[in-house]
Amino acid sequence: MLPFDPGKKQNIGAIARCHGLWLDTGQGLLYIYLIMSGLILDLKLSLKYSLDVRIILVALLYYFAARLGYLFAFENSTALPAWPPSGIAFALIILLGRQTWPGITIGSLLANIMAYWNNADIEPQTIILISSLIALCNTFEAVVGNYLVKNWIKSDFPFKSTKNAYRFLFVSLLMCLFGAGLGTWGLYFNQMIDETSIMRAGFSWWVGNVVGILLFTPFILSFAEKITFRIPAKKMTEVGIFFLTLIGIYLLLQVEYLVPTLERALPFLVLPFLLWLAFRFDLIVAITGILLTSLISIYFTIKGEGPFNLADPSSSMLLLQIFMGVMSISTIILSATVKERLEVQTKLQVFNENLETMVLERTSALKEEISSRKKIEEKIQRTNQELSKRNSELDNFVYSVSHDLRAPIASVLGLINLAKKDIDIHMKDMYLDMIHKSTMQQDLFIKEILDQSRNSRLEVKREEILFQPLIDETFNQLRYATNAVQSVEKVININQEQPFFSDRWRLKVILNNLISNAIRYRNGRDPVIRVNVDITNDAATLAIEDNGKGIEKDHLPNIYKMFYRATDDGAGSGLGLYIVKEAIEKLNGNIDIESEVGKGTRVKLQIPALT
Repeated sequence: MLPFDPGKKQNIGAIARCHGLWLDTGQGLLYIYLIMSGLILDLKLSLKYSLDVRIILVALLYYFAARLGYLFAFENSTALPAWPPSGIAFALIILLGRQTWPGITIGSLLANIMAYWNNADIEPQTIILISSLIALCNTFEAVVGNYLVKNWIKSDFPFKSTKNAYRFLFVSLLMCLFGAGLGTWGLYFNQMIDETSIMRAGFSWWVGNVVGILLFTPFILSFAEKITFRIPAKKMTEVGIFFLTLIGIYLLLQVEYLVPTLERALPFLVLPFLLWLAFRFDLIVAITGILLTSLISIYFTIKGEGPFNLADPSSSMLLLQIFMGVMSISTIILSATVKERLEVQTKLQVFNENLETMVLERTSALKEEISSRKKIEEKIQRTNQELSKRNSELDNFVYSVSHDLRAPIASVLGLINLAKKDIDIHMKDMYLDMIHKSTMQQDLFIKEILDQSRNSRLEVKREEILFQPLIDETFNQLRYATNAVQSVEKVININQEQPFFSDRWRLKVILNNLISNAIRYRNGRDPVIRVNVDITNDAATLAIEDNGKGIEKDHLPNIYKMFYRATDDGAGSGLGLYIVKEAIEKLNGNIDIESEVGKGTRVKLQIPALT
């Protein structure tokens, strides 16, 4: 952005008006649309032509973006809330390559000379010197950002993962710090600003450039990606609700006695809608919403209206910048997180679809391995005995895994055949419910296998444990897995007055299995689950009690064995308490279970603190 000396009473709005750039809102938005449309069109065409054409294109776009930036000026202020050329230059150098940096220098030089030229207080030689200095700083800023993107993020579109999105934010802050810092010191040594205003000028420069990058760079980079402007039918309802809500807010603003309150609350009312755009649509949709919201906010704040209008213009601008920055950062991070999650879900879905084949292939391979080992039994008897034992255990595990994975699939296939033949709608609903239960059973079994694998491989991690949110999180997750949670009375007593350190993931696995067992084997009437936690200096004592069906005494000695079921109702996999026992042993703790048929079960855990 262009810094100005407050002591010389320079006014960006006056300079913009003398160049004929001050437009009303409709004209301003049209101007932005034309620049962005031309930017994307010319950008795609320029990739096919020579370096000279690309440099000229960058220079022109930077110059017109700078002219657009003057529209964001506050009256009697020396800084801009956002500097679009910083974001546009950063996006162009990423897309067109580092060799286009002269275009940034040329565009910045022309924009600064035009901004200063009509100022009679500054000599032409000084104008050229200062404009050259600022142009070099703007160029250096973009080059540094491009270098960090290419060598650290290593992606021209750093919004596909949360990690790269955070790196993009750090790169934006750092590159603007270089540009604003060097430029501010250059102005100070050329006596354009004094010691009293150097910090304020540098900070305004830096914040304006950062906001410009957060608003415009993702917007341009998103257009460079493959975009499909198609709204699925299932999202049309959401879009309708979105517009109805906006209309509702507008109607509320027409109520006179609500206007003062709602006007101040508008930033809070707008933020959920913008986050919804990031959560449900591609980044281009969300960042467009952010850009339009920012431009509208700037327009009304300049007019002295809206929630960001304060007594001091500088304070108004800073509040507006914070709002735009928080909106942009939140949207970018959320969009990247959602995109990353969808990619993981897609991979997991493909993996689940191929899981049965993988298990069968692995089973066949294991059988061949067992057969080959038996052939050398006469040569190495002692070794063969150990191998035979391990192979037997592994064979039992594979058999149980393949049986529990295939049983729900066979059930689903059979129910589908029945549903095809039955024309009764009520029966089809019943079939669908049964199919849902079978798939949930398979999903639970796979999760337990993964928990066991992870528990055996991962090292114990020391973390501070807060039991109240941990237990609440467990109940909340089980609420989505089964509707039975809503019918169970929860009594939770936690005595934690001091920090406790343990492995959070393993504690979560332990609580999830024990509480889900209490829910699954509840009694028919007035089910109650009591969770008591007592923390001392060196240990945590947990007691989980229920008034459920209970366990017969004959089964208690075997309940920790792999795939052992104390009941034949088929509700569990026989892995839950086995995993609990393994996880507790990793934490050097112990478990004791007392149960009586028809009265319930009490599980007591003693877990030492990790030091």
